[in-house]
Amino acid sequence: MAQELAALLAHLDGDFTVQAHAGRRFHVGRLHGEPVVLVLCGIGKVAAATTAVLLAERYGVQRLVFTGVAGGLAPGVRVGDVVVAGSLLQHDMDASPLFPRWEVPLTGRSEFAADAPLSEALAAAAAQVLAEPGHYGAAGLSDEVHALGVHEPALHQGLIVSGDRFVSSAGESVALQAALPAALAVEMEGAALAQVCHDLGLPFAVLRTISDRADDSAHVDFMRFIEVVASHASAAIVGRWLQSLPGR
Repeated sequence: MAQELAALLAHLDGDFTVQAHAGRRFHVGRLHGEPVVLVLCGIGKVAAATTAVLLAERYGVQRLVFTGVAGGLAPGVRVGDVVVAGSLLQHDMDASPLFPRWEVPLTGRSEFAADAPLSEALAAAAAQVLAEPGHYGAAGLSDEVHALGVHEPALHQGLIVSGDRFVSSAGESVALQAALPAALAVEMEGAALAQVCHDLGLPFAVLRTISDRADDSAHVDFMRFIEVVASHASAAIVGRWLQSLPGR
């Protein structure tokens, strides 16, 4: 979302360039002293795949970190929590009976694993941020942060599922939980990015802030949550990760 990108751009070092390709604006510079390319991915699996290919082929990135929001699926995954993907699966992939449900045809797999060292480093940064009082939300808006449902946010690691559908009803959420009980959260891009990065041999990690419970309340104050909570959370976690890189 644009608000999340803006929160990261606010910390870019002063000397950076903006390059336009494929309807996207790539911000090339340094974030917390580290060389980065920042770009708004867009929504959906095709947008994620296009963006990942451009970052790899045009900019030669060495690793890719995707941040955004997701709906909580598993019990105990609450609004405001953070999920770092261990693996990702496309819940709307179904080429049966030719291939097993969820398996990506001709790959022999349904789940694509995130890079373990990168994901662990990102999770460690998230745990540090979550342990600090007042880490969430814009300054002076703590009451609104709590009103949006954020209370003592926790870190989770495991399966994230993706599909080209905004899951926003209790029926859909229950069906996904029953079909994929290991799934912690649902969103619309991560598994497509994971497949591209697997094909290209590109290490990647996916970080998601839980904005809702992917049920009938999913639309309530969604954009306000992005602005007040998620954008600040992702910027803080990415910043802490970059500042922890070896050689700093």
